[in-house]
Amino acid sequence: MKNFLIFTIRILLLTVLLLIILDFIYTNIYSHSSKRSKVEQVYASENKDYDVIILGSSRANNHFVAPLFEQKGLKTFNYGMSGGHLFEASLLLKLMVERNYKIKTVLLEADLNLSNEERAEGVSARFLPYIHQSKTIRDHFSKENDFRALYYIPFYRYVVFDARIGFREAYKTAIAATTNSLDHLGYYPLGNKKGNMKNNIANLKPLHNKYYEEIKQICKTNRINLIVVTTPMCSTVIGMDYFEKVIKMYPEIHNYEGVVQGDTYFSSCGHLNDAGAKKFTSIIISDFFTK
Repeated sequence: MKNFLIFTIRILLLTVLLLIILDFIYTNIYSHSSKRSKVEQVYASENKDYDVIILGSSRANNHFVAPLFEQKGLKTFNYGMSGGHLFEASLLLKLMVERNYKIKTVLLEADLNLSNEERAEGVSARFLPYIHQSKTIRDHFSKENDFRALYYIPFYRYVVFDARIGFREAYKTAIAATTNSLDHLGYYPLGNKKGNMKNNIANLKPLHNKYYEEIKQICKTNRINLIVVTTPMCSTVIGMDYFEKVIKMYPEIHNYEGVVQGDTYFSSCGHLNDAGAKKFTSIIISDFFTK
């Protein structure tokens, strides 16, 4: 019995040691990368200077053509993240502040993403390799139900979110394989092939969203001009009074959901194609950035 207990303790100690070593290796890989995601790029950079930073979900990532801002002499990057929520948008902006970014204007897409305060598991996982290195990331996750496990159990986060930061992604990061997420200054153009052209948002309700409030406070504290807009939807959407509820709750948000007419400009009901995005971006530049 004594030998069995000694053997079991040794196995447990070896397992814990192995997890600590693997955690160190994976974290070290991600800490030295800046080419595979927008989160990596921000974490690995300091003291960047931007006229315009774009934040939001895929409805920012696919809708704001950053090179068009550059053509107007505005140094711009689109940090919209497909699948992301305001949880991640707020955290990314906090990380930029931590990294001493100088930002004149934040252009934020806030519409459908106002309806929840949950984190987007796949997107938020991109921040987890740095949870021990960045106080900003640690504090942002600290109120999540699984924070203790993510923070204190070595290698746990890499196992739970294997699809995003596990072995395959760590390997590609280690060999410096690039992705297209940083192409076109962060803007991701969609083609003309039609996706789902039916959408029902009748059950969505905008919240007094704490992460939207965080973004507003961060901009106020750091003297960043904040422009918040809703972005276009196709003509067949059911429940478009959602946008009226958004504006009633947050009068400072500019409603642009109907500014691009014609489903030929859409790749899916909630996403403009490249031509539609260029049309929309030109309107935004004209309305907010043309003196």
